[in-house]
Amino acid sequence: MGWEVGRAWQDRGVTPSATAPAPLHLVLGEEELLIERAVRGTLDAARAADPTADLTRVRVVDLTAPMLAELVSPSLFSEGRVVVLDAAHDASQEISDAILSYVTQPADGVTVVVVHTGGGRSRAAKALPAALRKAGAEITECARITRPAERESFVRNEIRRAGGKVDASATAALVDAVGSDLRDLSAAATQLVADSGGTVDVDAVRRYHRGRADVNGFAVAEKAVAGDRAAAIESVRWALQIGVPHVLVADALADAVRTIARVAAAGRGNPNHLAGQLGMPPWKIRKAQGQVRGWGPDGLADAMRTVARLNAEVKGAAANADYALERAVFEVVAARQRR
Repeated sequence: MGWEVGRAWQDRGVTPSATAPAPLHLVLGEEELLIERAVRGTLDAARAADPTADLTRVRVVDLTAPMLAELVSPSLFSEGRVVVLDAAHDASQEISDAILSYVTQPADGVTVVVVHTGGGRSRAAKALPAALRKAGAEITECARITRPAERESFVRNEIRRAGGKVDASATAALVDAVGSDLRDLSAAATQLVADSGGTVDVDAVRRYHRGRADVNGFAVAEKAVAGDRAAAIESVRWALQIGVPHVLVADALADAVRTIARVAAAGRGNPNHLAGQLGMPPWKIRKAQGQVRGWGPDGLADAMRTVARLNAEVKGAAANADYALERAVFEVVAARQRR
């Protein structure tokens, strides 16, 4: 159900209406790709009605009531505005009250998008979605996609959005080959439509994706920087068994460690504001901010040395590149445990 509702936003993102969007939107759930599409759909709709419409994104934990009042104040020059309040599940009582006070009398030309997981740390934050529903918010469900059937539905819709056709067996084969990450599935589906002339079948999936089934350099890196020793070693061994190049795994591990180090050095901040400074997309910064909490400066320094050495080893310096990769994964996991 979450995907089907979210799909309407994706369609809007492709063909936005010339009618100004509703003044209040609630984006409910935890699936990042669908959340980003929902926000983009609202912005596209606002800019279809007013090309000068501006976007402002801020996490509610960085807000005060006066700041919110300033963000939603009508512009002197009548430009449209889309204000996205991220992570509203972390809202305090003060901010929850300020949001609900504003939505009773929304300003002309301002569209407020509240992004909320549906849970919350405080009673006020937990009650916010129900209150926004009651206030008439337009709702987009972005529940996390976890079941195979939901992923297959997602893939089918991605292929249709790209102008292609696909049958059930090819859909299942693509999910098996690419894995569970929605961004990877979306990219693979779009690319297959382009490469296959529009008709995606099992042969096309097998031709472009040779059964890597969730295991690639990024999967190995994610488990390693999370400190999951058993899963990281299992992943790297499986990646080597199915032929993922050593260099790709090493590059992914280095990218993950360096990203965490750069985000840690930048300090806590709004991912959308840090994106320009760090040269990274907001979703990547947001993900790294979650990973940073498990790392200390000494551990990061150790991990940086490990991935630098590994870069040379997989390019010929090591007698056995398989062993070099496994050792590096062990060392990165151990580095995370050093505070």
